[in-house]
Amino acid sequence: MSPTTILERICRLFASERSEHLGSEHLGSEHLDSINDAFLKGTLNEPVRPMSDQELAHVIREFRAMPVSDWTVAKLSRRFVDVPRDD
Repeated sequence: MSPTTILERICRLFASERSEHLGSEHLGSEHLDSINDAFLKGTLNEPVRPMSDQELAHVIREFRAMPVSDWTVAKLSRRFVDVPRDD
């Protein structure tokens, strides 16, 4: 997969969050710009070998151990409140 395709997919992942986060257009853009710069400079490369199952399990445990941000809780709460109900 080309670096451009990867970056486009990443941008699509964050596009909805940008519009939902109080109209802030810079959410994630600095990070995405750094990814883009790394692709252009050639400093961001595919890993030499894929992640092993053990490494993946370790990373997932670390991720799950991280505290949830207030912003994430608020976003999920809005999703539950805004769900149309069939009464």
